[in-house]
Amino acid sequence: MNNIKEGSSILYIWDGEMNAVIESNVNEIRNIKDVQLKVENLQRLSLASYANSSFDVIATKHNQFDKNELPLLLKLLKPSGKFVISPSDVNLVELKENIILSGFVNVQESAGELICEKPNYEVGSSAKLSFAKKTDKAEVASVWKIENDDDEIINPDDLLDEEDKIKPDPLTLRVCGTTGKRKACKDCSCGLAEELAGEKVSENVPVQKSSCGSCYLGDAFRCASCPYLGMPAFKPGEKIQLSDNLLKADV
Repeated sequence: MNNIKEGSSILYIWDGEMNAVIESNVNEIRNIKDVQLKVENLQRLSLASYANSSFDVIATKHNQFDKNELPLLLKLLKPSGKFVISPSDVNLVELKENIILSGFVNVQESAGELICEKPNYEVGSSAKLSFAKKTDKAEVASVWKIENDDDEIINPDDLLDEEDKIKPDPLTLRVCGTTGKRKACKDCSCGLAEELAGEKVSENVPVQKSSCGSCYLGDAFRCASCPYLGMPAFKPGEKIQLSDNLLKADV
């Protein structure tokens, strides 16, 4: 009990049955001058009414703790208070790991005892970071300011050609609901296929051959729905040429 000083407040924890060794340790502590001693069974510790930071030292010969007991002991200690264990027949490596994970620091062995400390601050306390400071709005704005006036800045108007500025015809933006493209699907029923066919006819560019393959021969060989009805015969793949008399109105 070399870590217990005069006038200290001490909590001695025992578990199992009271025996001669425990009684000897308790009496040894009581003989220290002006010591304030509390003796408590570990199983009833959570039911006790001790306030946080009540003790300078917690001492015990017990060395088996569950996950809730060590954090409770940490809270009962004052900042920089010591937790002293007199271990026997125990895996010290595992015990040290559990103690450290519970928040204790400076875990070391001395004179047959395992001694660890509570950090020099209270559990749950907070402090401002030394580098935290208020930032002036002007300073923030200056971060994004371009200091060098000679830096080349691209004129956004130079990124567009005149063709890019022409508003597209809404009709040319229509796409197939199935393909998502301006291309009619195989079983088109929305009218896009006819619209595309009409655009090609207006450009006098032959559409690909129909299933009959006779569109280029003239109206006598064309079906009722043929887009080339009324147009002259043409050679497959050539541009349709209209004669001058077809462009004149009938008198």
